[in-house]
Amino acid sequence: MQKAQQQNRNVLDSDHIGRLLVKLTMPALFGMFVMTLYNVVDTIFIGRFVGPLAIAGLSISFPLQMLAMGIGQMVGLGGASLISRLIGAGDNARAEHALGNGITAIIILSLLVTVVILPFLGFWIRLIGASEAVFPYARDYLTITMAGTIVAISGMAIISFVRSEGNARVGMTAMIMGAGLNIILDAIFIIWLKMGVTGAALATVIGQVVAMVYLLSYYYTGNSYLKIRTSNLVPDFKILKSIFAIGVASFVRTVAGSISAIILMRMIVSFGGDYALSAFGIIQRLMMFSIMPSMVIGQGLQPILGFNYGAKRYHLALRGITMAIIAATALSMVGFLVLYFFPEPIIGIFTSDARLISVGAFAAKRIFLVLPMIGFLMVGSLVFQSVGKAVESFITAIVRPVVFLIPLVLILPRFLQLEGVWLAFPLADALTFLLTLALIYPLIKKLRQAVTSQKQENSGPLPAGQLLNTTEGSRVTD
Repeated sequence: MQKAQQQNRNVLDSDHIGRLLVKLTMPALFGMFVMTLYNVVDTIFIGRFVGPLAIAGLSISFPLQMLAMGIGQMVGLGGASLISRLIGAGDNARAEHALGNGITAIIILSLLVTVVILPFLGFWIRLIGASEAVFPYARDYLTITMAGTIVAISGMAIISFVRSEGNARVGMTAMIMGAGLNIILDAIFIIWLKMGVTGAALATVIGQVVAMVYLLSYYYTGNSYLKIRTSNLVPDFKILKSIFAIGVASFVRTVAGSISAIILMRMIVSFGGDYALSAFGIIQRLMMFSIMPSMVIGQGLQPILGFNYGAKRYHLALRGITMAIIAATALSMVGFLVLYFFPEPIIGIFTSDARLISVGAFAAKRIFLVLPMIGFLMVGSLVFQSVGKAVESFITAIVRPVVFLIPLVLILPRFLQLEGVWLAFPLADALTFLLTLALIYPLIKKLRQAVTSQKQENSGPLPAGQLLNTTEGSRVTD
């Protein structure tokens, strides 16, 4: 066990930031790719073997799934930020306390979400805007997936906790196991047993259960650096406050995104009907692929940045931010070139319906207009969470869906009809890009000043391999 702990201790304690970023990003990228692939395969199977209206049913489920995902991200990213900074500051006892409290919080909150949504599915589905033709598909899919909410949310949070101690491979393995099994069961349930959207939902939940079992085994078989201890499961409101202060930004982002998605879908149905809603369901899957690389790079940066920020190694924190933004922007540009110039063959993978392909391609050429900016947006939002900047995290979380997207979705269609709905996306992204740039500049400037100050004092940052033994070094002074 001591050997495993020493190995884990050395993972983040390195000045080879580029190499470390690749080490943490590549497993997560592969795991996230498989996870995203299963969402795409779900939609392909549904589109090919059930029909366009079933894809619309999956689209209707998206806002409620986003709400559940927001809970997982709130506790997962908030807890991961705190854990990484505590490890960087050498306070492993409090890091384990944060881990235990995070698990307690995620169980309580996921049960609350289930109780609020599951008994009232009909109300929620109609609120989102499902037509009578789409309603049965959405109901059948959500009944099963929302019943498995506790597993889905807990798995998402625990993967973030695992990454926070620098172990990206375990998260990758969990995602591959869950998604791989999901794809196999999709084929069995949908094609062979002809279970339609019910089969897709069952495949999803079973895959999540298997991934969750694996993640828990990681903590209980002695391979993890931090341990889940029963005494740490007792709520400590000081720790929970720290977790929620940072994680609430992710929760607000997804809740606001869920609300904007409800408004968006009602506008889509109003101006384009069920076919436009089906097209948006496909576009959503393409969005996942387009933002996945940037999201994973940001997640790979999170433990590196949190650790070095906590250890006062500000020059390494700056290097990590720069490398992550450059890499994420480059990959976003690749996604833009593919999705903007070749939407028809890609959408044709999901369906052979010519009308649906035409509507989807029209939407893609508008929605993905400013995709190259997404890399900076994804990394920038996670930078604030990683260093404990709660206010900036909150602002970047809420501004896109609430301040920009919702008003644009309500205003533009009055002049441009359905095209106005699609154009709301790139306009909201462009405005969010400018705001994030304005917020991140003072942080970068402050980090540079801290580096200069360290050099002038002739003390320098802590060298690789030497951790702080105090929690006081977890912030840059004004």
